[in-house]
Amino acid sequence: MQVARALLRQHGEAKARRATAAVVIRPPVADDAAAFVAAVRRSRALHRPWTAPPDTPEKYLAWLERMTGPATHPFLVCRRDNGEIAGVVSLSNVVLGLFRSGYLGYYAFAGHERQGLMRAGLLAVVRHAFTTLKLHRVEANIQPGNAASIALARSCGFAREGFSPRYLKIGGRWRDHERWARLAS
Repeated sequence: MQVARALLRQHGEAKARRATAAVVIRPPVADDAAAFVAAVRRSRALHRPWTAPPDTPEKYLAWLERMTGPATHPFLVCRRDNGEIAGVVSLSNVVLGLFRSGYLGYYAFAGHERQGLMRAGLLAVVRHAFTTLKLHRVEANIQPGNAASIALARSCGFAREGFSPRYLKIGGRWRDHERWARLAS
């Protein structure tokens, strides 16, 4: 609960909850551990080889602890109709000052993909980044073979800016990534 309170204080209850027609975004809390881990385990085939989210309660709580810093802004994308966690969108390495930029990471959970939920959630987080955090730039780094993720970024107004060989270590391997970014209007 201490981590949950820290996240709510950091992001502010009113600022942390953003709604669209289909989803609500909110910060993750410790009480989400069981539902989150169950969703991750159901989604292994969907996530592999693109990402490896926390798949045990201990790993979830460690991830939650890492998400409490001022440069991180994690959100759960939850279905408005039943509250189920449909996915995750997080802003990390947020830098203010003259740069005003952050990195975006996201993944859907099995059973919620291809329904427009992640698009709604991602757009809500981007809106939060530009209006509340006053960022100028949000960047997503996506593995070239991840067609679904590229399509999502493109549908949310991101433009491909370049290619980074061996950019991030995922699943024990250094993987190439395309750089996609969106600027505040």
